[in-house]
Amino acid sequence: MFHSKKSSGILCEGNRSEAYRFIEQHHKEFGIRWLLRRLGICPNAYYNYRKHRKADHHAQKEKVKEQIEEIYHSHNGVDGFRSMTAYLERRGYSYSQTTIHKYMNRGLGLRSIVRPKRPGTKPGKPHKVFDNKLDQDFHADKPNQKWCTDFTYLSLRNGDVRYNCAIIDLYDRSVVASVTDKHITSDLAVRTLQKALDPQHLTKGGLLLHSDQGSHIHRRLS
Repeated sequence: MFHSKKSSGILCEGNRSEAYRFIEQHHKEFGIRWLLRRLGICPNAYYNYRKHRKADHHAQKEKVKEQIEEIYHSHNGVDGFRSMTAYLERRGYSYSQTTIHKYMNRGLGLRSIVRPKRPGTKPGKPHKVFDNKLDQDFHADKPNQKWCTDFTYLSLRNGDVRYNCAIIDLYDRSVVASVTDKHITSDLAVRTLQKALDPQHLTKGGLLLHSDQGSHIHRRLS
């Protein structure tokens, strides 16, 4: 049922935009042309309103897409549409997960990068077990007094893995040497240690090298 009082009220001064919204809400029930005549609105004015509104919607959509790209790349591509929706909410953009999923996948071609599982390693049997001379004392009074070494791995975007062996000086936590290879071997540990020792002038017995006693370390260094 069409309420004449309501329709006349929305045409008061300053209520033109309200009249347009009224038409959009009831045009299926009464028809656009009949509502335009009943409300005394020029068809060109109404269609210009819809044109500008569509342009505003498109501009807002592009703005949201820019925000999505910025967040996605700043987080190295790990965000899916669920976490992206939460990040956008913090920035003041309130959208459903379905909409963000559509913007990311169809509009931008962005998908969450699944981090590969940690590569498995087979524990080796130590050739020799050394005493823990460091004994959790990670303080050093001078450079080249205490070094620590360990392995880590780096996952590349193409799914490959690179292994890194690094040695740090506990005096200032600086990196003394770092070597990366496709394989985690005892040779990688030896090359890293050699790289660390070559430029140094160390006195015998003046340096303590601490590791987690992984088989790659002490198999060759013992």
